[in-house]
Amino acid sequence: MSNDINGIADIDAMLVIGSNTTETHPVIGLRMQQAVKNHGTQIIVADPRRIKLADGARLWLSQKPGTDGALINAICHVILRENLTDEDFIKNRTENFDIFAESVAECTPEWAAKITGVPAVDIEEAAKIYGSAERAAIFYTMGITQHTSGTDNVKALANLALMTGNLGKSSAGLNPLRGQNNVQGASDMACAPTVFPGYQRVDDDAVRQRFEELWGCSLSGKPGLTATEMSRAMIDGTIEAMWVMGENPVMSDPNMCHAREAFSNVKFLVVQDIFLTETAELADVVLPAAAYAEKEGTFTNTERRVQRVRQALLPPKGACNDLSIIQAVFDRMDPDREVSFENDFQPGPERMDVSKAEEVFNEIARAWPAVAGMSYARLEESGIQWPCPTEDHPGTPVLFEAGFPRGLASFTPVTWRNPEELPDVEYPFILTTGRVLYQYHTGTMTRRSQVLENADRGPVIEMNPDDAARLQIKGGEQVHVASRRGRITLAVLVTDRISPGVTFIPFHYKEAAANLLTNDACDPECKIPEAKVCAVNVEKAKS
Repeated sequence: MSNDINGIADIDAMLVIGSNTTETHPVIGLRMQQAVKNHGTQIIVADPRRIKLADGARLWLSQKPGTDGALINAICHVILRENLTDEDFIKNRTENFDIFAESVAECTPEWAAKITGVPAVDIEEAAKIYGSAERAAIFYTMGITQHTSGTDNVKALANLALMTGNLGKSSAGLNPLRGQNNVQGASDMACAPTVFPGYQRVDDDAVRQRFEELWGCSLSGKPGLTATEMSRAMIDGTIEAMWVMGENPVMSDPNMCHAREAFSNVKFLVVQDIFLTETAELADVVLPAAAYAEKEGTFTNTERRVQRVRQALLPPKGACNDLSIIQAVFDRMDPDREVSFENDFQPGPERMDVSKAEEVFNEIARAWPAVAGMSYARLEESGIQWPCPTEDHPGTPVLFEAGFPRGLASFTPVTWRNPEELPDVEYPFILTTGRVLYQYHTGTMTRRSQVLENADRGPVIEMNPDDAARLQIKGGEQVHVASRRGRITLAVLVTDRISPGVTFIPFHYKEAAANLLTNDACDPECKIPEAKVCAVNVEKAKS
């Protein structure tokens, strides 16, 4: 997030697009609802489903899945036409505005209405609400990014924030909401193939030299493979060994048959996890790991706040914290180390050595200037938001107040394009996927909670009443849902919260795995798969 969670209380208008916030980020969703009640915040929800947040919103835009870019460009068009831009901000803090303005000149609300299914008058109103607000914010999640045009969608949102001067000030900004409790922290620590920790590029010679000096080794300047590229490389034999930590790609990756083929084909598979997941069942070696409450360290949340995590419980017998596992494997890879592997490593139950976790954090502070001012001593008091470059720095709730890293922020023209797969005669419905309140991702943890299982309705396909009536399907009946990649059977939930021609399936359930259907076509730039749009057929299951 460019901004902080506390600032939500004073937002005048917000665009929530591709984010079912009250279910997937319930604490932030509650803050949004409180802002409406206490501050009069006007919310624009853009989502193919009428999510709960839309019930209290000023406006709901029900765009067809995969048409977000056209919708955003049309909103930008209206803001330009109505002179709602921040001219001082554009002049003093940005570049390439004229090229961008020209790129949206033909993106009228009427043009977008034909593509998105959103009435032109609603697009006009959304633009005026957002463009007229003193402090306007954008919130989004995977509903924006998991498309073959995902990168362009984010660039389009950045254009919208820039043209209205809504970056670099409180209660505004461009705010991607991260998934699990430390997704931001994992990204910060280079869980991406193109960067070292702190988003420092591996192909930058000066950066690489600094890390070589820090770590005392030679480093490659060649970017690695993304997760989707790794799957393909396992199938063609380029990758012969794979180590998976805290991830269940056999269920979470789109086109599950392709994912299972990849992880079944690799010669040597290691899985490090707290439960025997669907991926771990294919492993040659399983390394039992400690859960979040069984280890020391830090988590970085969605607002960039680094927080101490303290061990509350001992791990089960045979399990061990991730740091100790990684160190033990590293030791065995040292050709000069003379050791008997029989008895030198005895996993849990154990209390993790806090000094080891602190030592790692101190190394992070040396490697990444944005957290150089942080220490365990400071984090004992409270969490700190990066950047925090010096020991007397209080942290940074709002990014870009003093300027942008490259000097001027650049507008980027974006051309909307269709999703990879569109409905046709054989597969006439659009399927989009997502999460529900009581489950998380592949259910590795949440589906082992009987309390959550009892509260959850289980796997269903949401279908508009008009579509269900046409197919003579009643709520609760079993249907077969098929795509070009697979087929599943599950119950129907008939609801007017989803538009005609569109269906929705949560992806948590292995007994009706939505990712057997989804498309693994990727964004050409960031290689994220198009999990949010594919074409399916629905037919009533025979009794």
